[in-house]
Amino acid sequence: MIDKDKIQEMQLIEQSLQNILYQKQAFQMELSETRAALEEIKSSGDEVFKIVGHLMIKTDKEKIKKELLDKEKFLDLRLKSLEKQEKTFSEQLESFRDEILKSDKN
Repeated sequence: MIDKDKIQEMQLIEQSLQNILYQKQAFQMELSETRAALEEIKSSGDEVFKIVGHLMIKTDKEKIKKELLDKEKFLDLRLKSLEKQEKTFSEQLESFRDEILKSDKN
């Protein structure tokens, strides 16, 4: 028989895993957009613009390229961290499921 505390703990882990998956998806989309912007910069001329609020402002090409590269590094690191958390929570869930299956057989 599985106690209520174990079930609640398992539900919390499932919720945490779901939140991580949502965050991971958002960061993956942002990383994809950042990489697309970097590709656009490669093919653009010397004139580059950046959107700030409701304005489009002319900016230095090298400066914006550095900003995008820094952002790409940050997003990569964040995704790796989320993937580690995802793995940990997935393993915990698997452990709970195994425990439940074993207790059901007894």
